[in-house]
Parts: sequence; structure tokens; C-alpha cells
Amino acid sequence: MASRPMDKNAPCGFENAILAMATDNGSAGHPYASGEAFLRGHHAMRNLADAIHHFGYLHGRHPGMVANARARAQAPVVDDWFAEAIEGFAKERAYLARLVVAVGPSPSTPGQAESEAALSGQYHALDMLSQSDRMGCAFGAAVALVLDWTAIRTTLDQAADRFGIIPPQCDLPMRDATLAALRALATTPAVERAASFGAQQLFMQHRGLWDLLEARHIARGDY
Repeated sequence: MASRPMDKNAPCGFENAILAMATDNGSAGHPYASGEAFLRGHHAMRNLADAIHHFGYLHGRHPGMVANARARAQAPVVDDWFAEAIEGFAKERAYLARLVVAVGPSPSTPGQAESEAALSGQYHALDMLSQSDRMGCAFGAAVALVLDWTAIRTTLDQAADRFGIIPPQCDLPMRDATLAALRALATTPAVERAASFGAQQLFMQHRGLWDLLEARHIARGDY
């Protein structure tokens, strides 16, 4: 019986590990992000407004994580991926800015000072991660951000639908292109470990943001 040819574009073990992180530890796997109360409950519009403001704080600033990571990568082999991702995120920032205006103020929530401190801590953690000098670390975080943005985009588009905005096309690199870039850069165990760490930290910070949004939902009594 003839064996099937190997798909050179199929994810390897390292890439599968990153994809598993995105599924299990990223935004898509958080119970609040996909839960009934967040998107379909009586206070869904308040919840969406809160999420938009928080993601806007983390990822709405120029130049952003991906551009910072490109400055650290110094690897021509991933220049095309970075160029596409940077241009794509410029459009996503503009989209976020429109949504922030459309949803109005973030809903009043008890413990606002503590929330702001937690959010500021997450922003600084992501900023430091994107500027890591450890080869592959910032790139791994940028890859994780692109992968996780698929789930985050669902939230943005839900808000756009609720507040009367037509969602623009998302022009971030597709999953296969992102995995190909990961494959091209992570050519040594040391770079793989650094990229894996960067990705893990990005997913952890996003997970923490969803935890914060859920805590704020509970604090408002939005059941």
C-alpha cells in the first residue's frame, strides 16, 4: 500500500503546541468570552462596551506590539509576514477607535481604580514582552496576538453589529501564513523556546483581561 505524501505545510509539533495554546489558553477558550451572559444576556451592550474600551487600551495605540516585535526580530525571512501584520493592525486600530466612539463611555463599575491598575499592569507587561531582546520572544508574542485576534475580532464585530457599524475586512495574515512565518524563524530549539514563551505570555495576558472583564460584569450585578 502506497504511503501518502507528507504535507510540507502541515503544522509540526512546535506549531501544533502554539495552536493548542490559542485554543486552550487564548480568548476563544475563555468561558466568559463565549458565554451566554456576555454576548446574549440583558446587559450585552454594556459588556461589549466594556470589552471594546479595554481592548482599545491594550491594543489601540501606535506603533503596537507587532511593530515593536519586528524591530527585535531582525530576520528578513519574516519581513513579508511582519509587513502584512503591521498594515493589518493599523486597520484594526482604526476599527477599534471607531468602536470606542460608537459604544460611548465604559460602564460605571465598582472597584474602578483597581480595574484601571490591573489593566495598566497588563499593558506594561505586553509592552515589555514586545520589546524583549531574547531572540524569538517578541515574535512569538506577535504570532500569538495575530492568532488570538480571530476570537477578539468576533467580539469587535458583535459590538459593531449592535452599535450600527459595518465591520471592515480583517487583513491580518491568515493562519497558514502565520504558521509558515513561525516555521521560518524558529529554526533552533532556543528560538522555539523563546517564541513559545512569548506566545504563552500573550495568551495569559489576554486570558487575564477576560477574567477582569468577567469580574467587572459580576461587580455591576449584570446577571
